[in-house]
Amino acid sequence: MRGFPWILAGIGVGVAVTYLLFVNEPEPAYDTSYDGFTDAARKTYAWGTRKQAEGKLGSVAGAIKEGVGNLTGNQNLADEGTADRVVGDVKDAAGRVGQAVGQTIHDLNK
Repeated sequence: MRGFPWILAGIGVGVAVTYLLFVNEPEPAYDTSYDGFTDAARKTYAWGTRKQAEGKLGSVAGAIKEGVGNLTGNQNLADEGTADRVVGDVKDAAGRVGQAVGQTIHDLNK
């Protein structure tokens, strides 16, 4: 299997991205007078970060599954990988929207 090192590299990249997103999660500097808005902004931003990480991980896993399916000639596995990759991309986009909403809540409450 000539593609096996690429699969391992993809898994390693996925683990590294997940680690960086969760450990180095940027904490927005919110200094507002009303804690309800601060909590809403932080929770929305954190939700967006989690969804974005889930999306990136799902996208990488889907790409790996798709590659393995193509390598082995298993069209069903390749199709599942494509579907997983699309779902991961949607979750990533939802996470970006969540982060933008959290930042907007913060900016409006200045």
